[in-house]
Amino acid sequence: MNTYPFLRPLLFSLDPETAHNVTLKLLNAVNSAGLSSLVYPAIADKPVTVMGLTFKNPVGLAAGLDKNGDYINGLNALGFGFLEIGTVTPRPQPGNPKPRLFRLPEHQAIINRMGFNNLGIDHLLAQVKNSQYSGVLGINIGKNFDTPIEAATADYLIGLRKAYPLASYITINISSPNTKNLRQLQQGDEIRALVEALKTEQAKLHQEHGFYVPLAIKIAPDLTEEEINHIANLLLEFEIDGVIATNTTIARDAIAGHHFAQEAGGLSGAPVKTASTAVVKGLASVLNGKVAIMAAGGILSAADAQEKLQAGASLVQVYSGLIYKGPQLVADIVKAL
Repeated sequence: MNTYPFLRPLLFSLDPETAHNVTLKLLNAVNSAGLSSLVYPAIADKPVTVMGLTFKNPVGLAAGLDKNGDYINGLNALGFGFLEIGTVTPRPQPGNPKPRLFRLPEHQAIINRMGFNNLGIDHLLAQVKNSQYSGVLGINIGKNFDTPIEAATADYLIGLRKAYPLASYITINISSPNTKNLRQLQQGDEIRALVEALKTEQAKLHQEHGFYVPLAIKIAPDLTEEEINHIANLLLEFEIDGVIATNTTIARDAIAGHHFAQEAGGLSGAPVKTASTAVVKGLASVLNGKVAIMAAGGILSAADAQEKLQAGASLVQVYSGLIYKGPQLVADIVKAL
């Protein structure tokens, strides 16, 4: 029974950040009451193996929806093949001042400048331990806003060490536009130094724990062809396990004239679809299947997901599509695969 079309007008009548929090609490409540099977569509397993991990289906939740791991059980009930939680930082931080989340329904889009608001990695890991989730879990890590960019590697290493024992894979977020200078880490020598340090630490942790946790890098849709090629070649050189294409965009061409067009932050949803798919294609042409590609950005239908997979992705992630289409989107994509 698809109840979301009835709920959406009520949720959209609320402030976006309030609606976000209410929805997540409602998901947990439905799950705790044992009503998930009555409310959400049944989804058949369509297993796929990527990065050495077996996903029950190729449709995942993108990071950003559950920053603190507080809603893992409720989100799992929606039938995702995997969940990615975070972005989480070493220390708690409040994020940017409100308002910081804006809906653009006529464009099926969202602008956010949340700024890695989270309760810190220790809180997130406690929530993971307390959850009943047994599927593939990605933990997305970032740097604190007040950590100088030249010291960013230290923050990522803290996140990597702490998340390693509980994560199925770990995502390095260097592409959010909402933390000052963060995207600088995607450039030239800076990304090389960061990736080299993370791979060295991953090898140590593999030895220490006796199991291997894959690493993925999340990149922006606003990169040039030269930058995409540079990153792809680095991924191959350092044998990074995966890449997520893409984060939100700072471009505003697709929403020119909208009253929110001048709001700072990352634009997601339908307007980022074309740019995101182009990055997937650019990566795939260099990576030749040697590094897994997870596609995110503008997936609002099964056809959008198919487009990403045909462009070279092995997995897809949704976020804005879930807000506009509801849980039925997950079922529709899996059914079409």
